Amino acid sequence: MMNYGHKGGAMRAFWGSPAVTAVVALSVSAMVGCSSVNVVKARRDFKAANQAYAQQDYKQSAALYEQTLQEDPKLAQAYFFLANCYDNQYKPSHKGEPANDELLDKAVKNYNLAAEKLSASDKEEDKKLGKLALEYLVAAYGADKLNDPAKAEPVVQKMIQLEPNEPSNYFALAKIYEDAGAYPEAEQMFLKAKEVKPNDAAVYLQLAGYYNRQGEFSKTIDALEQRAAKEPNNPEAFQTIAGYYWDESSKDARLTGAQKLDYIHKGLEAVDKALQLKPDYVEALTFKGLLLRLQANLEKDPGKQQSLIKEADQLRDKANDLRKQKAAGATN
Repeated sequence: MMNYGHKGGAMRAFWGSPAVTAVVALSVSAMVGCSSVNVVKARRDFKAANQAYAQQDYKQSAALYEQTLQEDPKLAQAYFFLANCYDNQYKPSHKGEPANDELLDKAVKNYNLAAEKLSASDKEEDKKLGKLALEYLVAAYGADKLNDPAKAEPVVQKMIQLEPNEPSNYFALAKIYEDAGAYPEAEQMFLKAKEVKPNDAAVYLQLAGYYNRQGEFSKTIDALEQRAAKEPNNPEAFQTIAGYYWDESSKDARLTGAQKLDYIHKGLEAVDKALQLKPDYVEALTFKGLLLRLQANLEKDPGKQQSLIKEADQLRDKANDLRKQKAAGATN
């Protein structure tokens, strides 16, 4: 699902990407052929703004992007970078301070302008930047900034309209609903993501995570098993099932001993499938040992209990040896 937690850092990484390089190149080349004095000045200031932006001098680059847009308001890419300059200057820890809050207001205004202008472009590079503007706009309405999910909702719905077959858009809307306590609507969005991309394993993981947060363990496992059915040769898919069984049987105090034992056996069945696919799977070896220790705690026969603990110890030692081998190989 989309992560909006560190948009400033993500933007700095995005700056050097081919998409942005192409966007800037297109902007400059489009202006070269125009004789307007203002457009020539805009080209100069846009180049200077880009250089300041690359140096993370957001205050200076914001001033230059503002100047660029005064000279050439049609340079739509500049709205996005101007918004991101203000966004990067905003400090959540200073929320409530007028000058700081104004920075975020300016970021939102220009993200909206960027999304409107770039999404309507017939150029693929512009469309990508327009989509990114919408994503950053959602982040600006997030809990650590404006905390206004009502305004974030129509933005994500717009993203869905633009890309109806992109699961991450439905995940974003599901998060808004879940955070607001609108759980039926959140579940509907996760199910919609599965509907548009039924062969994407990620949608089942997202759905399982949602059900787990809601305390619906049987639905959690069902989603994980659907994912494993899509990836029958992926040991991690079966290891994930085992991990959820271990977590539930070790932490849910409401379970009876019989229910715990049932979950442990199902977890062992899943982890054995993972180890059949990948015998040196360290995480699977570790979790199998943990499940065996849980089983030993429920065992009333001392001999059987000791046998389970012995097997768990052997698995632990094997996992540790494999870790050491991998560490030694990495240093050579």
